[in-house]
Amino acid sequence: MSNPMRPPRTPRPSASPCPRTTIRSGIAWSALPAVALTGALLLAGCSGTADTEPPGSTSAKMNPSPATTPTWAPVTGSPQVIPAVRSFRRADGRGWRPSPGARVVVPAGAKSNVADEAQRLAKELGGMTVVYGDQTVRPGDIEVKLSGKNGADNVPVQSTADEAYTLTASGTRLTLTAPTDAGIFYGTRTIKQAVRAAGGLPEGTIEDRPDRPQRGMSLDNARKPYTQDWIEARLREIADLKLNQFQLHFSDDQGFRIQSDTHPEVVSADHLTKAQVRQIIALARSLHISVVPELDSPGHLGAVLDHYPDLRLRNAQGRVIPGAIDISNPKAAPLIDSLLKEMSELFTNPKGAPAYWHLGGDEYQALMSSSPSTSYPQLARAARQKYGSGGTVEDLTTGWLNDRQKTVEAKGKNRIEAWNDGFFASPRVSADKNRMVDYWTGKETGKRDPASFLREGRNVMNFNDEYLYYVLGEPNQFTYPTGQRIYQSWTPMVLRGTQPVAVPASMTGPGRIPGARFAIWSDRSQAQTQQQVAAGIRLPLAALAQKTWDPRTPALSWAAFQALANRV
Repeated sequence: MSNPMRPPRTPRPSASPCPRTTIRSGIAWSALPAVALTGALLLAGCSGTADTEPPGSTSAKMNPSPATTPTWAPVTGSPQVIPAVRSFRRADGRGWRPSPGARVVVPAGAKSNVADEAQRLAKELGGMTVVYGDQTVRPGDIEVKLSGKNGADNVPVQSTADEAYTLTASGTRLTLTAPTDAGIFYGTRTIKQAVRAAGGLPEGTIEDRPDRPQRGMSLDNARKPYTQDWIEARLREIADLKLNQFQLHFSDDQGFRIQSDTHPEVVSADHLTKAQVRQIIALARSLHISVVPELDSPGHLGAVLDHYPDLRLRNAQGRVIPGAIDISNPKAAPLIDSLLKEMSELFTNPKGAPAYWHLGGDEYQALMSSSPSTSYPQLARAARQKYGSGGTVEDLTTGWLNDRQKTVEAKGKNRIEAWNDGFFASPRVSADKNRMVDYWTGKETGKRDPASFLREGRNVMNFNDEYLYYVLGEPNQFTYPTGQRIYQSWTPMVLRGTQPVAVPASMTGPGRIPGARFAIWSDRSQAQTQQQVAAGIRLPLAALAQKTWDPRTPALSWAAFQALANRV
């Protein structure tokens, strides 16, 4: 979203032998400084019984229990994680640290829906042993268990309550409970970060859950192609920050970046294959991240229209309008619907989970004219034919998006979004009532205050371009957003500009403003390398995670938060 006005998982490489036996040999673990121990554990996890032994293996019994309760320097202070935990009740004790012989205990068994979360954590902590079933929880162990009903793997999250978890460090043991495996996963992120930052968790109980249910990142892969490895690295990064959405803008004027079997002619040379997309989706799902595909129309279609020149929109003088499709042409809708159907089938969703689709809808040049009906008489005629003598180009465009929504809904998509400038003042046709507004700007022709969308009953996702737009090359007076500015000045209620939206508090809660996404737009694709983009978005993503997880003013100063981000 920027332009004239503004702009199955990948197989892991085989691991080298795990060095944890070398670390243990001849060294008293309790004597290691916290940072050294932490580094040893996290870097040692290149192999381990969680990955190399079959479920139900009895080899754990050969892993001798520590002869005595493990000893270590007490873990002090509050849990050091991003985002900060919502509640911590301190208790007397030394807290919990990883220790030799410690295990991850899964009472529900190897086939339970938390076994994969336990295995991931065990590997991240240096290759700890995972044991299943009725086991005595020994000193130093981590017990992982569901507090709700056991179900199929990756139980769909329906609310922030499903993402909650409780962590208790007591008597050198650590207990993680949650109602779903998503909550278990977020608890493991807290453990992983706390070990990185401080060597472990202080004695006491964490009770944690997010404020906003939708928290994520959006990537413009159309103007600048990003590799599968880069995308998957970002998925792991945002998952560790407890962000749960990844939007992929894969089609624009500069490229169509996913393999198409129905229209192979539109696909750019540098693109993701369907197999790669499936691997990305599988990884995202394993990390409890929902993928939000975006095929933008009726604007931003240049890469498609390069192969269908007769469908390009022309003004009254016959000039081609770059990127815009002529929605009055009867061949336009079948072309876009064909692509929508194919891509909807590619971006699958688990049964019962929200099924997202982004229609785009922004910056359709016909509606950026001072007089759309005069500048585009063919659109005006089509509007009158379809909606009567009072039909407008705005009606025709709203009808176009409503029809595209029906196309993806027929393929099972049930969470539909469009950019705020894709909601037009249409006298005869209203945008589908179930379409969420993704609010990014208030600079467009016919701009609407975000308050107007909330007052008419729509939910509004925060994409505020003042804080959350990372536009390569900084065109059109954009500047790269900073984590500090997000951390200190922005909240989900700041939808446009720098002030909270002026509506009653009942309209600004998580049910109406469900969250925010940080957007990377590739307007000047060569302005930064993929590595530079990754470095530039690191702290802004951390700040976004903090401000969408916890509604309170952050306890840490920016300097302290930045230092913590560099450790976790």
